[in-house]
Amino acid sequence: MRHKPYRGFEPKWVKTPAPADSYRSIFRWGDPEFVKYPKESLFKMMKEKFQMTDEDFKTYAGDIGMDSVKLDRPCQLQKAHLEAFRAIVGSENVTTEDYPRLAVAYGKTGYDAARLREKRIDSLPDVVLYPSETEEIEKIVAYCTEHSIPLYVYGGGSSVTRGVEPIKGGVSLDMRKNFNRVLSFNETDQTITVQSGISGPQLEDALENAPARFGARRAYTCGHFPQSFEYSSVGGWVVTRGAGQNSTYYGCITDIVLSQKYATPIGVIQTSHYPREATGPDLNQIMMGGEGAFGVLTEVTLKVFRYMPENRKRFSYIFKDWETARKAAREMMQCEAGYSSVFRLSDAEETNLMLRLYNVDETPLWKLLDLRGYEDMRRCLFLGFTDGEKGFSKNVAKNIRRIAHRYGGMSLTAYVTKSWEKGRFNDPYLRDTMLDFGVMTDTLECSVNWSNMGKVHKEVRAVCHALPNTIVTTHMSHCYPQGANLYFIFITKMSDAEAFKAYHATILDAIQKSGAAMSHHHGIGKMFAPWLEGQIGRREYGVYRALKNYFDPGYNMNPGGTLGLDLEEGEKRFLKEIEN
Repeated sequence: MRHKPYRGFEPKWVKTPAPADSYRSIFRWGDPEFVKYPKESLFKMMKEKFQMTDEDFKTYAGDIGMDSVKLDRPCQLQKAHLEAFRAIVGSENVTTEDYPRLAVAYGKTGYDAARLREKRIDSLPDVVLYPSETEEIEKIVAYCTEHSIPLYVYGGGSSVTRGVEPIKGGVSLDMRKNFNRVLSFNETDQTITVQSGISGPQLEDALENAPARFGARRAYTCGHFPQSFEYSSVGGWVVTRGAGQNSTYYGCITDIVLSQKYATPIGVIQTSHYPREATGPDLNQIMMGGEGAFGVLTEVTLKVFRYMPENRKRFSYIFKDWETARKAAREMMQCEAGYSSVFRLSDAEETNLMLRLYNVDETPLWKLLDLRGYEDMRRCLFLGFTDGEKGFSKNVAKNIRRIAHRYGGMSLTAYVTKSWEKGRFNDPYLRDTMLDFGVMTDTLECSVNWSNMGKVHKEVRAVCHALPNTIVTTHMSHCYPQGANLYFIFITKMSDAEAFKAYHATILDAIQKSGAAMSHHHGIGKMFAPWLEGQIGRREYGVYRALKNYFDPGYNMNPGGTLGLDLEEGEKRFLKEIEN
C-alpha cells in the first residue's frame, strides 16, 4: 500500500504474503495479503530521526521469519489427558502440532514480535483445543481443575500485555475456529448474546445486517471499535476492560456489557442481565477485567445501538499548543452539550507525524498553518466525529466548533478525519515493515484526571525520550468530564527483545511514579502485572487475591503472573508510597 511512488531510494519492503506455516504469519499483524509502509516523505523523516542511511535499509535486521515453524518441544501431557479432551471436543478439535501451538503462544506486543523473530520460544501450550459449545468449555475447566492442568484462552491474540502467553504450558483454548456464534438477538431490549470468541467484524456484520439476519426493524451497531477491531474478540474486550475508538459516545466495553457467563473451577457463574440493580456489589463489574484468572468467559450479552452513519458529522481543528488544546478539550467534555463519538487530541510531536501520515503535508493546508501562526512542533491536532440522532449529532458538532474557535482552533475540515478513518485499523501493519529494518514501534497507555494530565504527560514523555533518537507521540482518545487516557507511542531503533523489555519497564515505572492508572484499556496481563499492586495499594489488591482464591484455589486459570496473582514478592515493583 502506498500513496505515491518513491522517487528516490526505496527500502526492500516485504510485500509478499508470509507462508501460511511460517513464523512471520504468527508475529505479523492481520491480513497476510495486506502490506502498509510509510510514504517517501515520512520514511525520510524517520531515517533522519534515527540517524540511519539508505545502507541500513538495503538488508533486513535479522530474521524476517519466512521459514516454516519447526519446534523440538513435544507435548508433555499424559495420553490419558489428551484422550479425555478428544472425548469432550472431538479428535479433530485437539492438536499437539507445532504450528497451531506456537500460533496461540504470543500476543502482539513488541516483546512478542522481537522474541518470535529471534525464534525464542519462552512459552508453549502442550495442546490446543477448539471448543464449539459452552458445555464443552465447562467440562474442560472441570477436567483441568481436577487434574491441576494450566488452562489458557486465546481469543483474537491482539494482547499487548502478554495476556494470552501460556507460561506454564498445559492447555490453550483457541476460540477463533468454532466458538464465534451469535446465540440470540433481542430487539425489544436492544441486546445481543454471543459466544466470547466472536470477532469484531463478525459481530458488526450481524448487527448491521440485523433486518436480514434476525428480522429486525433496523440496523444496529455495538459501538465498540478498538484499533485491533478486525483481529480481536468480544471475550478479549471484556476480560481486559477494553475501550473502542468511539468510546466517548458509546462507552467502553464495561458500559456496553449487560451480562456474562463463566466456566470457573467452582462451577458456572452467570451474572445478572438487568440494566441496573442495587443488590450488593456489581458482579458484572467484578468479573470484567479478570483476564481469565477466575475462569473462562463463555457467553456475553451486549447492549446495541441504532446504526445511523448518515448522521455522522466529521471535524478536525488545529490548536496553537498542547496546553490550549487541553483546555478546549476539557471544556468540550464538561459543557454538558453531549459527547462526540470519536474524540482524539494529539500532542505536538504526534501532530508532526500525523499530519504527514494523513497526507496534510501534500495539501495547501500545510503552508497555511505556518502562515496562520500554528507552528510545527507546537501545534496540536484535534479530530473526531459525532454519532446518534440527526439533531443531537449536529448540535454536538456545533458546540465543538464553538468551543474550538473560542480557544483559537482553526478548522481543517473533514479531510483529516477521513484520512484518519482510512487508516484507523491498519496502522499496526506499519510496525512490521519498519521492524524488518530494526525500527521498533510500540504503545503504552494510562488513565489520568484533567488536573494531573500535564504532569503525567511531561514526566512519562521525559522517560520515553531518555532513549536517544526516539520519536514519542501522545494523544488522548477516550475522554470524560473528569479526565482522559494518555496513549504513548514510541518509535526507536531497536530489535533486541530484552532491550525492548528493559526500556518498556522504565516507562511503566514512570507511569506509576507519576500517579496515573497503569492502564486505561489495554489490561494488565503478565507484562504489566508487577506494577499493579503498587498502583492500587496492598489492601485494595487483597480483594483481587480473595477473588482468585474463591474462584480458582488451585491457581490453574491463566497462571504465570496474570494480574500479578502468583508473582513472588520480589518480582513486584513499588514505585510510590503505599500503606502496608
